[in-house]
Formats: sequence, C-alpha cells, structure tokens
Amino acid sequence: MARIVMKFGGTSMAGIERIRSVAARVKREVSAGNQVAVVVSAMAGETDRLVGFCREASSLYDAREYDVVVATGEQVTSGLLALALQSLGVPARSWLGWQLPIRTNDAHASARIEDIDTAALDAALSSGEVAVIPGFQGVSDNDRISTLGRGGSDTSAVAIAAAMKADRCDIYTDVDGVYTTDPRIVPRARKLKRVTYEEMLELASVGAKVLQTRSVGLAMKTGVRIQVLSSFDDPNNSATADTLPGTMIVGDDEIGDDMERQLITGIAHDKNEAKITLTSVPDKPGAVARIFSPLAAVNINVDMIIQNIAHSTGSTDVTFTVPQAELSRALDVLEKARADVGYETLVHDTKVAKVSVVGVGMRSHAGVASTMFTALADRGINIQAISTSEIKVSVLIEEDYTELAVRVLHTAYGLDAEEAA
Repeated sequence: MARIVMKFGGTSMAGIERIRSVAARVKREVSAGNQVAVVVSAMAGETDRLVGFCREASSLYDAREYDVVVATGEQVTSGLLALALQSLGVPARSWLGWQLPIRTNDAHASARIEDIDTAALDAALSSGEVAVIPGFQGVSDNDRISTLGRGGSDTSAVAIAAAMKADRCDIYTDVDGVYTTDPRIVPRARKLKRVTYEEMLELASVGAKVLQTRSVGLAMKTGVRIQVLSSFDDPNNSATADTLPGTMIVGDDEIGDDMERQLITGIAHDKNEAKITLTSVPDKPGAVARIFSPLAAVNINVDMIIQNIAHSTGSTDVTFTVPQAELSRALDVLEKARADVGYETLVHDTKVAKVSVVGVGMRSHAGVASTMFTALADRGINIQAISTSEIKVSVLIEEDYTELAVRVLHTAYGLDAEEAA
C-alpha cells in the first residue's frame, strides 16, 4: 500500500464530465489499496473570471478580499469531486485550507506555506477516506483565507505530500510527461523517463509550463518524488499510476549513472519576457544598485542583465529583462527613480523571447555554449543577451525566430527522436 497525492489542474476539472473522469481515476488508485489525497485546481478559466470581477470592483483591490474571491474556484471543484467519488461508492470528503489547516504567512495573493497540520488528514486516510483538498489556498496568521499565487495548486500538492510523508506526488496535466522540448514546435521531441529536480527547476524557470517553479523547488528541498502524467488517457484503464509511462522528477541519486550519458535534457522557450535598456547610466560604484533596488522593493524579478562597455563620457548602458506582466510597473518605478539613477533614456521591447538549453551534463562537458551560439549564428539568429548557470545557458533573441531557434537547437544537441511522435 502506498500513500499518494494526486493533483489535477484546471483542464482536468473543466466540467462535470471531466470531474467524473478524475473520480474514476482516483477510484482506481483506491481500489489498488492506496491511501489517496487529491489536490484540485479551479475549472479552466474560472480563476481568470474571478480575478476579472475583483478588478472590476476595484482597480486597487484589497489583497485579503481578493483572496476570499479567487479561492472559491478550488472550493467548488473540491466539493464536486467529493460528490462524484461518493457516487462511485468511494468514501470522500473535502477539506478546505483552513480546516486542515494549511498555515501560510500573511502575504496575501502570493502567500508561502509555513506549516500543515496533518492530524485530521492522517486520520481520514487511515480510515480509508479520500481527502479532497482545494489547491492554491491556506489560512494566514490572522485567520484569513490566503492564496499562493497563480499556479499555486502544484505547490499545495507538493507541500501536502511532504507533510503527510507520501510515497510520491502525481501531477496530472494535459500532457503525458516532460519532453525534450514543446512537441507542438518539434514533433520529434522525446518524452523523458526521468528528470532531476535541478533540471526541472531550470526548465520550469525558463519557460517550460509543465510544473510551477515553486513546486519543483519545494520538492527538491523536501525530497518529494513527483510524477507527471496525462489526465486525458482512459480513466478505466486497469493500470495504476505507478505503471504508466509518465516522467519522474527525482534526485540525482535516483538517476545515477544515466547522468554521465546525458548532456542536454531539454530546450525551453519563453515569450513572456520584456527587455529594458537604460542609456548613459553613470559608470561609477552604486549606479547599478540604484537601478535594481527600487525594482526589488516592489518584488519585480529581474532576469538577464547586461552592462555594456563604458563610454568615453564616463557612462554605460544597462540592459535587463523582466516578465512582460511586470513591464508597466517596472517602467513606472524606473521613471520615478530617474533622477537618482541618472540615466538619459529608457527604451523597452516586448518583441523578444528567451530560449534556453538545460542539462546536468554541462557540468562535465565543454562546448555546450559554443554549440548553441554556432547553431543560431548559422541560421542568422542574433543574440541580444546571454545568461548562464551551472546547468543552463539562456539567450534572448527576436521573438519571430523563437520556433526556428528551438528546432535548430533540438537538432544540434541530438535530441530528435528517430521517429516523429
């Protein structure tokens, strides 16, 4: 008998028929003798609808009341799934975030989980009851409903799996695993059997949409094994999740010698980047800090950074990227800081994309970056910015070349499958 957390996203919960399909899948695991907790997202599109209501009600809404509104999407699906399970003869009940409770800090709309009391959950699972838990939410120190930010249901699932010492956390999505790149761009992309936490963290952070970055980081910290599976195969299939061909996200030790043969794991891309350039910034100590400190103060994440060679006038140009969704706020902050920073002009560009190659093999193989730059140059793709980590190289390019760059790099690193998927 295994203890499993099953997480289902918005497309999996999009309507009663889909919820019945999820219930059949959960019943299959229960019938196999497993103890099961299920974490659910709101129906596809529902959170966006609720966010829209908040913005219509008040452009400067109270984040605490925003959490009350947007948390209702997951509450609906958790109750509906519990009803669907009961109709199949499976003992089940819904547990809202405050009922377990899932304790978070008070950073409403972007809260972080601090503690989960599993006493009631353990008792329910031990009695054979399926616990259905709304993802994305908890309760803050001041006993108000809190939410974890968009995509937070993955984080909820991993945190609950860690707290209840689950054998694994199965994440059901609209894809059947992690691929070497987006199969919609490269039909010859291959599904990966296993990926390390570190690689998945990098892939998620640079554009791979399979898992939320925070959830992977938490899994790596707590040692929770994650399996990515499709929720769109036949729920009446007699096979249980541990025999299905998904992708396991695990520690380096579980992959072992395979790491030596693995140079590049995957190619990711992200079109949600915006480039900002400040010209004629004074070339002196503290100038760059005066640019990025105000952005950090309002929680705007800066990604790629380039400081150009100093001009003869004693100034330099500084280029960096921010998420497109944060561009307006970033421009506002920088305009207000103009006198303090001392730059001449501010230029921004949203027609850019980040393309990244990721793989643990970079640690022991030279020439990965060179292969990337050469392959792009051969196809006339100009590189506007570069950033690296121990197992990742990212470049910023013109958005129109994104798909071409992904295809070229996928082939350059020998990731194409022998036969198209």
